[in-house]
Parts: sequence; C-alpha cells; structure tokens
Amino acid sequence: MRICRFTTGEDPMFGLVDGAGAKIAEITGDPLYTKIELTGATHLVDEVRLLAPVIPRSKVIGIGKNFADHIAEMGGEAPEEPLVFLMPNTSIAGPDDPVIMPNFTTEVSYEAELAVVIGRLCKDVKAEEAASVIFGYTAANDVTARDLQRGDGQWARAKGMDTFNPLGPWIETDLDVSDLRVISRVDGETRQDGSTADLIFGIGELIEYVSAAFTLLPGDVILTGTPAGVGAVASGSRVEIEVEGIGSFSNPFVSASND
Repeated sequence: MRICRFTTGEDPMFGLVDGAGAKIAEITGDPLYTKIELTGATHLVDEVRLLAPVIPRSKVIGIGKNFADHIAEMGGEAPEEPLVFLMPNTSIAGPDDPVIMPNFTTEVSYEAELAVVIGRLCKDVKAEEAASVIFGYTAANDVTARDLQRGDGQWARAKGMDTFNPLGPWIETDLDVSDLRVISRVDGETRQDGSTADLIFGIGELIEYVSAAFTLLPGDVILTGTPAGVGAVASGSRVEIEVEGIGSFSNPFVSASND
C-alpha cells in the first residue's frame, strides 16, 4: 500500500496511491493514528501537490557511514556500531520544495537514502521484532553542508537545517528492503546507484540500536545511510532521489543569497 500526503490548495490530506502512481484515493484522518477509510473522492497525482509523506512529531534519526563504498570515498574507517545523529522535524521538505542553501555554507551535497517510518510507540525493540514497529518506507535526500560538517565537529547543523531533509514521494507499507537500488541524479545525470543489500547495519539492527537509546514515536523517521557518489550541488540544480519499489521525487537547490 502506498500512502501519500498531498494538497489541492487547502489543508493537507492523505490518500492511497494506485500501482501506476497516477491516481489518489482520498482517505480520512492521519493513517498513523486512525483507521484507513476512503472518503470516496479521487485525485490525479499530476493535479495535486505532493507533500512530505510524514512530518515526524518527534525526531529524524540519521545513520552515518553505513555503506563501505561511501566510507571509502569520504575517508575514515567503518564504525563498529551504528553512527547516530539527530535532526529536527523542521528539516523536512517535500517533493519539488526548494532546498535552501544558506549563505554561510559553500559546499552542499546530496545523499540518496532509504528512510524507515516508525508506526507505533516503542522502546528496546529487538532486531527480529523490528518489522512489527515499522509503518513503511520512503525515499530521502540527507542534504549535508560538508564545510559545516567538517568545521563543527558534529553534524546537527550540517544536516539539520531547514529544508535539508526532503522525503517522498509517498510511503510504501509493504516492501522487501533487503536489496533495493538507491539512486541519485543531478540535473538528470546519475551520481549514485547503490543497493540496500550493501548496508553495513541492516534495518533490524538499526532499530534495535536506536530504540535502546530513544523511545520511538509514530512518525519518527530513520535514515539508513547513503552509497558512494555524493558530491556538491550548485544553486539552480535539481536533485532527483529514487528508491526501487517506492518511487522518485526531486527538488531544486536554491541559494538563500539569491532570494
């Protein structure tokens, strides 16, 4: 089942997207908290504005250095345990929303990732039970200001600024994530093309590790890491993110100094 969040120009709504990704059947309420019931209204995807499929009530949890090839391109060693960082929910953006690059950074990069959406309140979840707390999966761009990442010595500002975490195009609730292609394109040119089969720490391991430290709430998002091929983005470029089995979305990158 594909669940999207969208607007026709009024308040955001949720809907079920058909297999072709062309039509939306409108539903009542927020499916994270209420039973899915159809309203009877339908919309064409091309005639609505897709929004970020979830706005975390609590937090976005990032995982760094979770692909060996990405570690190699950036330098350094693979972590012995998952490398965890937090981002505020104000970093979330949706499909086609501009990613605003502040004038105090000069090296902004894209990172295509599979994102996990948590479906219920949970703590101390064992890896083998992780599927029971997952609502679904979406695609993410873990935008990063590399110069701030190096200079700050930690990643909160470099990865957590407003609009730096686009999600989309919708949530897929039924998906085998053991071997999915994770792709980024800049102005139509493929830059990353990896697979979730190469994750150092798998989804179950990540949920066990993260939930030992933090209580997870419905709508919390866990980013699972990015494959090799990251690079800087210039103002005016458009970055597309695709995860096999979910779909793709893109965002223009805009310099704040040009606004």
